[in-house]
Amino acid sequence: MITEKSLKEIFKINTYRWKTTITLIEKNHIRTRGYPLEELIGNISFSDIIFLLLMGELPPKDQSKMLDAILVSFCDHGLTPPSTQVARLTTSTGTPLNASIAAGLLAFGENHAGAIEKAMKLFQETINLCKSPEEIPILAEKLVEEHLKNGKKIPGYGHRYHHRDPRATRIIKVAEKLKCTGLHTQLAKEIEKTLHKTKKIHLNIDGANAAILSDLGFHWNTGTGIFMIGRLPGLIAHINEEKLEKPFRKTLKLEEIQYMENQKNRIKSS
Repeated sequence: MITEKSLKEIFKINTYRWKTTITLIEKNHIRTRGYPLEELIGNISFSDIIFLLLMGELPPKDQSKMLDAILVSFCDHGLTPPSTQVARLTTSTGTPLNASIAAGLLAFGENHAGAIEKAMKLFQETINLCKSPEEIPILAEKLVEEHLKNGKKIPGYGHRYHHRDPRATRIIKVAEKLKCTGLHTQLAKEIEKTLHKTKKIHLNIDGANAAILSDLGFHWNTGTGIFMIGRLPGLIAHINEEKLEKPFRKTLKLEEIQYMENQKNRIKSS
């Protein structure tokens, strides 16, 4: 029997304009990845919710601790990164917090903060070619050889300020203790062995975290985003500190600027 309700279902027009599997919003109800948000609040950590949002499921306890350690390792690197300098310089002009944060985040690019994503992609693509763990040392040597032959740097290795990045050494130890290492970390360490023999270069924090995040199952395209989450509190701290300084920071003296003038031009009077 055809009812009014069935007719409405038959001729129902799809009015959905956006699809999402992340968070459902209804009147007096919020559900993230299937979990009522009020049940998550107070029962899981910030690292857990990041894992849930990006991976679609809650992490085991050890993986939660691992992600927490990774975010801590990203928190700050003093005044040395361009993103921190940009955020502080922008702040000195009198911009609001959100604008200064945006300026800092926009400074992330291929040469700053881009290494982790490139390293994750490299590790994941290499492991996808690996038929057994025994092949990893061979693949690592081949990878290093190809990069050096073409004059390319391997992302995740070497550092402008550290001969041996203390964060990388520590995060690998934490990962091993929590049993969060796998084939990607093995590959990263094998590459380091080969690189150190030829170039005396060590794994840095981007490379170490790229390997561990890959072993945790994160896709390489989440790398920069995870780095940004970890670095954001540091940027906010620097921005607030800059607000205590004299406005409109002067970074250069005139004598520190080399003007490449090759001739003195004059306008001829008519």
